[in-house]
Amino acid sequence: MSGGTRHRPVRMGVLGCADIAVRRMLPALASQPLVDLVAVASRSADRAEEVAVRFGCEATEGYERLLARPDIDAVYIPVPTALHAEWALRALEAGKHVLCEKPCTSTLREATEVVRAAREHGLLVMESLMFLHHAQHARVRELLRDGAIGELREITAVFGIPAPPHGAAGGGHALSCLLETGVYPVRAARLFAGDDLEVVGAALTVDRASGQDLSGSALLRSPSGVHARVGFGWERFYRCAYELWGSEGRLTLERAFTPPDAHPPVLRWERQGCVRELTLEPDRQFVNTAGFFARTVAKGTGFEDHADDILRQAALVERIRAAASPDGRSGTCAQ
Repeated sequence: MSGGTRHRPVRMGVLGCADIAVRRMLPALASQPLVDLVAVASRSADRAEEVAVRFGCEATEGYERLLARPDIDAVYIPVPTALHAEWALRALEAGKHVLCEKPCTSTLREATEVVRAAREHGLLVMESLMFLHHAQHARVRELLRDGAIGELREITAVFGIPAPPHGAAGGGHALSCLLETGVYPVRAARLFAGDDLEVVGAALTVDRASGQDLSGSALLRSPSGVHARVGFGWERFYRCAYELWGSEGRLTLERAFTPPDAHPPVLRWERQGCVRELTLEPDRQFVNTAGFFARTVAKGTGFEDHADDILRQAALVERIRAAASPDGRSGTCAQ
């Protein structure tokens, strides 16, 4: 299709009424002009109807029925993390493009299976790490490019919250802090230090009863020598931030990963004894994510970039977990 062609909105359905969907993504889909929100599915007909009325779309009882609908081009998947791969595969096999809540899969093996299915069917699968589509990070990258802090030497990125994400559990599946919160600082490290990060060391604190990690940290290193320290955990004071430390200055951004739509980001810039606070414009990262996904579907190009990104992210997360295992280079402690 030519660049001058006006594409019709991408017709989307939502598999499930998870908290993240109802609070953030469904409002974004409903307000994004490049998307036609067609239907929302739940295993409960009453719940589907309740949410559908709220967002002006149709209700469908059961995920399978939504995937069978011919009037849907793509789906957003916010089911519990342990079920992401299963439903992404089902959606792709049903001929639907997939926008999957992060992390797209729980393991590299699952990521490989999902990407293979997307490639076989010529469909887009995209991981919904919304913060990547907030304008504040583009401003940070612009400052880096212009030498605002000299040469980048080190990245520190953290995400900690008081309790496990509400509504993220389900179906008897325990939560992994690395998968639920750790993926944000890990992806930020990739954003600024590039891919091919080596895991120098890692540690996880694991719950004895469930076997799931509750917190962790990792030290990463890029081929060019940039270090990245990432930290994540539950049962701690809320913080999601990153700091970029350069040869001539430092950039610090709070509320880096989950800013509300109306939040004006404040970027702290320190250089040669001078401290500036740059107040940026608010941005709607969920709306932007939905729009970016829809444009990519409509163009029909760029699918491979997103498939590769899913594989790189899953591989790095898996290397961090391996490094923190008892027989790895770092350690796991239980509590």
